[in-house]
Amino acid sequence: MRRAGILLALAAVGCRAAPIPDAARYPAGTGLTPRYVVVDGTRIRYVETGEGPPVVLLHGLGASIYSWRGVIGPVAAAGFHVVAFDNRGAGGSDKPATGYRAEELAALTVHFLDSLGLSDVVLVGHSMGGEIAALATLRAAGRVRGLVLVDAAGFGTHLPLLARIARAPLIGRVLAGFRGRSGVAAALRSTYADPSRVTQADIDQYYAPVAEGDFGRALAGVAHQFDFGALAGRLDSIRVPTLVVWGAEDRWIPATVGQRMALQLPHVAFVLVPGAGHDVPDEAPQAFDRSLIAFLTQGLPSPPADVAMM
Repeated sequence: MRRAGILLALAAVGCRAAPIPDAARYPAGTGLTPRYVVVDGTRIRYVETGEGPPVVLLHGLGASIYSWRGVIGPVAAAGFHVVAFDNRGAGGSDKPATGYRAEELAALTVHFLDSLGLSDVVLVGHSMGGEIAALATLRAAGRVRGLVLVDAAGFGTHLPLLARIARAPLIGRVLAGFRGRSGVAAALRSTYADPSRVTQADIDQYYAPVAEGDFGRALAGVAHQFDFGALAGRLDSIRVPTLVVWGAEDRWIPATVGQRMALQLPHVAFVLVPGAGHDVPDEAPQAFDRSLIAFLTQGLPSPPADVAMM
């Protein structure tokens, strides 16, 4: 609770600095071109690159396609068609007040695949995006050939910190109305094992959509509508090969939760990333890419990893 109080104070008093201009927001300067498609009444921003089997990346709470900046290129270079999108309420996508129930966002994910004509995909989801990816797999099992859960939500025992704060009646309104750059910086650093690895450029990219007026209502919508426990008792129904990746020093959702998830999945390997916190793709992209590309190209280890010993 002490950390939550600190972050709340920072969010409330932080300077509402002007965000970086649209022309400087990711994927500017990368060679990737942002594209848009309307899915379930929501304008969705996405990027895609590479050729080969499709791999679709789902970010976590308060993030965007920027969180996959260290993943998109290497996975595409390994021979895959990589797609990353800003979910409803995030990044450059629409931010309505409603539509944030877990099953609604899972349905949006499946319909997004439909809109791009994607099938036989691997879904890769981080944090809240991991829960959405798993629910989408359950919803459209015949369309998904593999699943990767990265420090995933879904068991409800450890809510993401921003969601815990935002669900408090008064505090949630304060957080939605006073989203300062310093609060974003503090929240982002809390997802790293080594906060010094967070750069000012990272803060700029994460802060840009948060500073928009409609982000507050989207955050409030997620906090009050999204069920962070929607995977409880359901993982044993996921039949596709699944890679579970966790930061060994995750302070938001401890690695023990990831081990519990892995033990309930029928076809699984569990990878613990030393020296990484909750945001493995951001903080340790090289280690994450090695595990992801090995899974994409070789499948699960044989014999399967003994998750109980990890």
